[in-house]
Amino acid sequence: MPNGLIAEDSLRPHPDGLALKLTIPWYRSLWLSSVSSLRLTVDGTEIPVEDLAFELGSTRYVISELPERSETLWFLQQHPLLVARLDQPVVLGEQHEVEIFGELRLPYMQIAPGQDGGPGMYVPNIVRQAFRLTVTDEDAPPLATASDVTPPPPAAEDDPFKLGLTLYSASAEFRAGWYDFDGLLDRVAELGIGPGIEIVASQVLPTYPVVSDEFVTQWRAAFDRHGFDESSFGANLDMGRRRDRDMTPDEEFEFSELLFQGAKKLGFPLVRIQSAKPELLRRLLPVAESLELKLAYEIHAPMGPNAPEILKVREAYADLDSPLLGFVADFSSTMHAMSPTLLRAVRRAGLDDEATLQLQRIWATDASMRERQQDFIAYLQGRDFDPGRLGSFAHLAFNMHGHVDPREWADIMPQILHVHAKFYDIDENGQEPAIDYPELVRVFVEGGYRGYWSSEWEGHAFAELGEVDPLLLVRKQHDLIRRSMHAVEAAGLPG
Repeated sequence: MPNGLIAEDSLRPHPDGLALKLTIPWYRSLWLSSVSSLRLTVDGTEIPVEDLAFELGSTRYVISELPERSETLWFLQQHPLLVARLDQPVVLGEQHEVEIFGELRLPYMQIAPGQDGGPGMYVPNIVRQAFRLTVTDEDAPPLATASDVTPPPPAAEDDPFKLGLTLYSASAEFRAGWYDFDGLLDRVAELGIGPGIEIVASQVLPTYPVVSDEFVTQWRAAFDRHGFDESSFGANLDMGRRRDRDMTPDEEFEFSELLFQGAKKLGFPLVRIQSAKPELLRRLLPVAESLELKLAYEIHAPMGPNAPEILKVREAYADLDSPLLGFVADFSSTMHAMSPTLLRAVRRAGLDDEATLQLQRIWATDASMRERQQDFIAYLQGRDFDPGRLGSFAHLAFNMHGHVDPREWADIMPQILHVHAKFYDIDENGQEPAIDYPELVRVFVEGGYRGYWSSEWEGHAFAELGEVDPLLLVRKQHDLIRRSMHAVEAAGLPG
């Protein structure tokens, strides 16, 4: 998914001068307070910020207002306008040189909590784009999708675990409007993917964090139509929703409780939680018990089951001693190489072969994520390469690719309640080139896991829109997982 605010069809006529149809430069909905700044240059002239306006729905904001709008959601499928006042409005068919700069912060990705009541540090997302655009009033059409796909092998009664996917796998296509919610589920059913369906609430709920009655009706109709099962409800915790301070403990509880209630309305048995603060969990456990929900903290790259941070969560679980508490195992933690999809993306952003090799060498060291990221940024600066050209990739290359031994999952297998079967590519041999799926299947079959493996294609973080069909890749990954399960069973391992 390109880290962009604009695309080839963004430049629109407007009575004030021009408008740019914006796309949120992330995979989930964000609060307007996430937008730190927007700057625009047209035909070499920077537009004064007082001549810019941000239009979302029927409301117009000046740019300086956006950081204050912590209650206003920029839904993933919304395309607000950045309006620029010009002496002469642009007209259809004209071409103009457009440069846009945007700086956002991700309110649920906290680097460090605030001190003395102040705001914490959050992962930034910096966008720089330059295009020669043609003024248009039409959206670019979606790419055609393949329909002549061989049906998948049917699930067998003795398969050790069930398969499904998270709709997050089609983030870029959903964001672009190529699918509405019903159309996305129809495509999943057409390809024979399922039966488990997982969602990221902040991505698919137009009324996030509330699950509306209208959405429940739409959800139930689609599930009844296709015979899907609810597998996992992904809940974020937007600690940095406000710019002046982090959420208070009471606000964290209230926000989480609201999401739990939504998960129950949709019929989910499990919520993927983002925070495992002991006191927050202690307050949330009675809520989970009353709603009959399991709570699973996600173990994601760069951490593994025995990382110091996860050991603290395991200690908190032992103290709380509840059968409702467990983990989501995300296979980004256990990669043996960097994804070719990521490497293609950083090359597109300007890295040469030497820098790409250096990135991989630094990634493979045993230093902490922060140390490796800083080493790589220092290397780029030493070569007079602006790390900002990589956008969020300079951070995500290390945050999203861990190299823990897959066998470590066995250490917590009884507490693994759900699996994010993360993947980026399926090669010509039907394998994931950076993640050892046959080994992961063996570890989980031997460990007695019997929950869902939810396919999570995260190549959209690095791939261009339309570069691949992610749902076809999920189908191929399901085939890989089933082949691996059957190979384990043929080898006589317990299952």
